[in-house]
Amino acid sequence: MSLYESHVLPHLINCACSIGPIMKLRQQVVPQCRGTVLEVGMGSGVNLPYYHPDRVDRVWGLEPSEGMRRIAAENVARAPVDVQWLDLPGERIPLADNSVDTVLLTFTLCTIPDWHRALHQMARVLKPDGQLLFCEHGRAPDPGVRRWQDRINPLWMPIAGGCHLNRPINRLIEQAGFRIERMNTQYLKKAPRIAGYVYDGVAVTCQDRDARQKER
Repeated sequence: MSLYESHVLPHLINCACSIGPIMKLRQQVVPQCRGTVLEVGMGSGVNLPYYHPDRVDRVWGLEPSEGMRRIAAENVARAPVDVQWLDLPGERIPLADNSVDTVLLTFTLCTIPDWHRALHQMARVLKPDGQLLFCEHGRAPDPGVRRWQDRINPLWMPIAGGCHLNRPINRLIEQAGFRIERMNTQYLKKAPRIAGYVYDGVAVTCQDRDARQKER
């Protein structure tokens, strides 16, 4: 790992992912977590203050970057819930099948190299009645913005830690075996449109959704 990746990039990502509009979204999404939580791509731990200790038993924080875990140390120490680190990539989740109640993805899916395998791993560890909460930036609906996302993406990825500007977040989640129960989309205020189109919502595994429909 280069000096840039281990010492410079973590601070840049932390600043970019902590701007006001993004933090407002985090405040809306994170409190929905319940039970045992797997936060994929915990980063610097900016979500930790928004967990409700009366609803959350434990947070497994999956973060392969040593630089990010180093920055997160203070947030982890002040966290209102028990936090345990997992330092493997998102494609390798060292947890048992059906062992978590909530999987949380916030501005992470854009960066995971093998997103398909990672999402299948999330579905594996999620309990049948569990939930996937997501808040991600990705492919915009406007043709002009999409063209620029596609043009800039090859240059953007190396300086942004592998972040993709143009991933269609909802389609990736659905292709991995989840069904989206609720989703909102918007352009973030004060953010470049190529990087500011955000999807946030709730998804469940197809098996869970089918079981719910049979009960009705």
